[in-house]
Amino acid sequence: GYRGVVLAGGLSSRLARKRKPQDKARFIYREEPLMQWALNSLEGASERFIVANRDYPEFNLPVYPDLLPGGGSLSGLHAALHHAKEDWVALAACDMPFLVPAFWAYLLEQRSDAPIVIGKGPGGAFQPLAALYHRSLLEKVEQNLKAERLSLHRLAREEGAVVVPWRELSPFGTNLFLNANRKDDLP
Repeated sequence: GYRGVVLAGGLSSRLARKRKPQDKARFIYREEPLMQWALNSLEGASERFIVANRDYPEFNLPVYPDLLPGGGSLSGLHAALHHAKEDWVALAACDMPFLVPAFWAYLLEQRSDAPIVIGKGPGGAFQPLAALYHRSLLEKVEQNLKAERLSLHRLAREEGAVVVPWRELSPFGTNLFLNANRKDDLP
């Protein structure tokens, strides 16, 4: 089994109407909040929860705040690993509506001795906010947070992540890793 965790960061000023910040996780796309799309992709998880520094009662799931705030996504990963009851955590950003259950199943098949399984996007960049992380990383993530080494890309490199190339992931959709920062980003 694995745990499915959705990270809901801060307010999005870029998705906002009339410059008023809006909660990106609650932005409605095709009649569902962005958060729900990410949660739906993790339907195969033995348990799902949200890491956020605010409440999301409408999703009827546990919500855990950052334990060591201020480190952005790394703080979110830290909280996710801390609360994990399974060895593996599937970490998804709340603004990635095109992740699908088959993608997570494929990543799970790629697991090895490495504590991270991460895909590359079409441009060749790591996609750390749609990746698998092993619970054994908790101490390392905590050390990195305290030392202000906040890069998830760096963590993946240092830990010798299993890297899944885009050619293997593209069948899951050309927009698989699309990050909805602006309304115009969404097809």
